[in-house]
Amino acid sequence: MPELDVGGEERETTLSGGLRRVLSRSTQVPRKAVRFLGVPEPHRRRTPPVGSSPGHLVVEAGAPAPRIHVMSFNGDLLEECDVDDPSELSALFGDDRVTWIDVVGFGDEGVLHGIREALDIHPLAMADVVNLPQRPKVESYGDRTLIVTRMARIEENGEIALEQVCLVMGPGWVATFQEQPGDVFDPVRARIHSNTARIRRMPADYAAYALLDSIVDGYMPVTEALGDVIDDLEDEVVHGAGRDTLSRIHATRRVLLNLHQVQLRQRDAIQSLVRDEESPFGEEVRVYLRDAHDHAIQTLDLIERFRDMSMSLIEIHLSSASHRLNEVMKTLTIVASIFIPLTFIVGVYGMNFDVMPELRWRWGYPVVWIVMIALGLALLGWFRRRGWLERD
Repeated sequence: MPELDVGGEERETTLSGGLRRVLSRSTQVPRKAVRFLGVPEPHRRRTPPVGSSPGHLVVEAGAPAPRIHVMSFNGDLLEECDVDDPSELSALFGDDRVTWIDVVGFGDEGVLHGIREALDIHPLAMADVVNLPQRPKVESYGDRTLIVTRMARIEENGEIALEQVCLVMGPGWVATFQEQPGDVFDPVRARIHSNTARIRRMPADYAAYALLDSIVDGYMPVTEALGDVIDDLEDEVVHGAGRDTLSRIHATRRVLLNLHQVQLRQRDAIQSLVRDEESPFGEEVRVYLRDAHDHAIQTLDLIERFRDMSMSLIEIHLSSASHRLNEVMKTLTIVASIFIPLTFIVGVYGMNFDVMPELRWRWGYPVVWIVMIALGLALLGWFRRRGWLERD
């Protein structure tokens, strides 16, 4: 697993608190959940026009221009630089070095084609990189391997960013592609900058494993933060749910369902890398890759547990709402039951017949009041003995 940076626990706690504020207190959760889920909105889905040639790239207008950052290293040296011209990439490769090309942004089709040509990436693989979204998968193109993943991380405002990250592996190098800045690769960068780190002495497939492992491990703080959200919602449901409680429960459940679907496919993709005889990962690195696969299973189990808890919260909320409705109906029934005989008495003496002995009785009015009060108190006493006035 990647080493954790100092102060990571404090930062994670702060971000988890922001996530809890978004889901536990915001009344706009159903709208915020679109970004929280990482589910692309309709205008965010980019697919080639019908009948277009294979490998056609769909570049969104206004998207950030590609930024290419290269780290080339071995046990003795480290070269790090930004590259403006993709044709310069081939000069940074070396037989005894591992090169990591980090590409962020898909706003320039010419630069993207230049990267594809410099790295000799298959057009279909480049189309899967740029045309979002794709399901997590592994595709082999000769000595190039495409790994499509989804990266989950908590942003500073407490929302979850669920973004596609593609890894392309070649002889002695690995390239990562993502559309927006911000990733979970800082621990990997820190290890590369350390002269004593194992990654500096291992081949390129180990660097690819380290990046893939960081993506898988990035789901754990997100899942744990969702556990905190569910705990808050559980307390709210038990101690008195508000009008927007059910919408927040549904938003959390949608988050968990989407994370479950993504992580399930991601687990299967990693499993194929471990078991496939044509896997680009060597036997020495597959041992570590099995550990990443185990992390994916652990996260998936935790997501499934929280998903079941969210379903239970919905049932508890509906049962609680039904119980409160029953309490209200019981109160109204008791009040109506008391006033039914009183209304009968008042109705009898409101008929205005001429021959009614009690109408001209001097004590008739106070006696009627005494009878009605006594009858109401008697009914209340009877209801209390039956336990109908008690609240659960």
